[in-house]
Formats: sequence, C-alpha cells, structure tokens
Amino acid sequence: MRIMPRAQREAMYEIYAFCRKVDDIADESGPRDVRLDQLRLWRADIDALYQGSAVSRARSLAGPVKEFGLRREDFQAVIDGMEMDVVADIRAPDWARLDQYCDRVASAVGRLCVRVFGMEEKAGIALAYHLGRALQLTNILRDIDEDAAIGRLYLPREALQQAGIASADPRTVVAHPDVGQACAQVAARAAAHFAEADRIMDKCARSTVRAPRIMRVAYGAIYKALLKRGWVAPRQPVKISKPRLILTILRYAFI
Repeated sequence: MRIMPRAQREAMYEIYAFCRKVDDIADESGPRDVRLDQLRLWRADIDALYQGSAVSRARSLAGPVKEFGLRREDFQAVIDGMEMDVVADIRAPDWARLDQYCDRVASAVGRLCVRVFGMEEKAGIALAYHLGRALQLTNILRDIDEDAAIGRLYLPREALQQAGIASADPRTVVAHPDVGQACAQVAARAAAHFAEADRIMDKCARSTVRAPRIMRVAYGAIYKALLKRGWVAPRQPVKISKPRLILTILRYAFI
C-alpha cells in the first residue's frame, strides 16, 4: 500500500480497515447471534453510505467510494462471506460453495482494489476473479491446521471423498494420512488461477498492477513452500521471509 500515490494509498487503507473489522467479527468466539447482528449493522451502514448518510462506522469510505467508483455490492459481498463463517463453521463444503466463499471473501475485495489501482474494467474484474481465488486457496492450504483447531475445514467434500476420507470432522481430516491427496486438488486449482492472473497482468500497464504483482509473488512463494513441505502431519508453518518480501517490493515497485 505504501508504494501507491496518496489518494490510492488512503483508499486502500480504508478498504483494508473495513475488511479487517468484519473479518474480526467472523473470527471472534462470541455468540453467533451477536456476531450476526454486528454484521447486519455493517450491512446497514454500507447501505446508508450509498444513500448519502454520514454513518459513523462507514463514513471514512465515502471519499474512496466517490473517487474510485467503488461498488456497494462488493462491500456487501465481503460481508456475505464473513456471514458464511458466522452462521455455522464451514466444514468440507462442495466445490461450488467453496468457490462462492472465495469469491466473497477474496475476489470481492479484489474488485474493490482493482478500481483503486486504476485498471481497465474488464481486465480488473478478471484479475480479481483469478488472483483472489488463488490467494484464498493458498490461505486455505496454509491454514488447514489453524482452521481445524477452531472447528473449520475448507477442503472440499469431493476432494476428500476422492482421497478416501469420509469424515468432515476438521481434526480427523487434517490428521488423516491421505489428506495430501485432497490438498493437491486444491493446489492444482490455485495454480491454474495464478497462471491466469499472470496472463492478465502481463497485458496490463505496469503501473496499474504493481500492487497485485507483489501480492502474487509473495503468495506464490508461500504456495511453492507449501508444495515443497508437503502435507504429512505434523506440518511446519510456512511464511515468506521479510528479506524476500522486501526484494519483491523493490523489484515491482521501483525497478
């Protein structure tokens, strides 16, 4: 975010702050009905913002919405995604539901961001679609143990069944010796989305895709590290090193 011109940078900070707040609601351990009410209030605040009301929690988004043409339905889609985690813990969704989840919690954020980046409409929407899914599927692979610890399992039902895993219990699944077969299917889809995102960015003006390039390279490094590590338990956490991230930023932001 810091490499962007001021107006873009401030807009991205506001988008990030919104996403952080609703994501925190989804990940809290409080009663589900209370968290659903909090998300409904955010939904109402976003609606009010687009109706011209200076509501307290969403009013900082008014400037970015006006300057970059951010769309109400994308903010609401993010809330929809958080609501999916609050209504009930997601456990072994089918591929279609997993894709819907990725669209809401990742690609919808991307659709907001590409408008700030100044991308052409069609290319921007396509990039948000593919890069958002690639990043979210990488998150899912990276966090399978952490998610299982809080009762969530995002590995798709069909992939688990093909691996011979009948259970949808998170802890049982992540401890299964064949869970790697299911992870490999998710990894293959992530790879396809990464490749399509690369194709789109290669055709775009460099100035408009600096930030998504950095995200892609950083997450690509995590993705490759996950493949190298493998899926056999116990799995060591995978993170990108700070020096590597700094070199990535230097390469795409300034060189």
